[in-house]
Amino acid sequence: MSYFRELPNIKYPSFLSDKNSSLEYIDVKNFFRRVKLREDIQNTLVVFDKYEIPMGFRPDNVAEELYGSASLDWVVITCAGIVNIRDEWPLDSNQIYDYSLNKYGEKLNEVKYYQTKEIRDGEGHLILPKGKRVNSNFTVKYYDNTLSTYVTKSGTNVRSGISNYEHETILNDNKRFISVLKEEFLQEFLNDFRDIMVYGKSSQFVDDKTVKLENLNISMP
Repeated sequence: MSYFRELPNIKYPSFLSDKNSSLEYIDVKNFFRRVKLREDIQNTLVVFDKYEIPMGFRPDNVAEELYGSASLDWVVITCAGIVNIRDEWPLDSNQIYDYSLNKYGEKLNEVKYYQTKEIRDGEGHLILPKGKRVNSNFTVKYYDNTLSTYVTKSGTNVRSGISNYEHETILNDNKRFISVLKEEFLQEFLNDFRDIMVYGKSSQFVDDKTVKLENLNISMP
């Protein structure tokens, strides 16, 4: 089921110089008709699975793996809540490197920020979790029962620098985790999609999949 094939049509008056008459129309797809998940489905977690996009996979690859059809790539994109595929779909390793190099140039490997390392006391109790953003002079002080004294740690003992390239890689990798529609709910979703694409009765109505505009001042249906 191709997304663009299912979009309804608009008949526009032809402005081509070689048209046969003033009554000639051109059929175009109505890209203003957008599909989104029904609210009751969107709020029901049981219809979705968590999915990690493999390196180098495109939406059509994911659709082929999950639903057996690459043409259902738009279902993957819609259910993941993706609006701008260029910005919201993860790049492969070569692409993210080229993107980062183009963005930062010679500053590619400069430290963008620091984050904490995991720190535990002698008894294994968590003192400091990993991954918290901190400044370069961050220190941590805690009482260690096994040593019966206070311990102060700073510098590379408690934090590590994250370069511009590492930062972009982290952001890119976070995009790999999406929600996908379970296969057993696919047909219901496709049926809802077809219902959304049907035009209601109006003065512009031709059939369920077509409306006709007499002039370009008429608003889009």
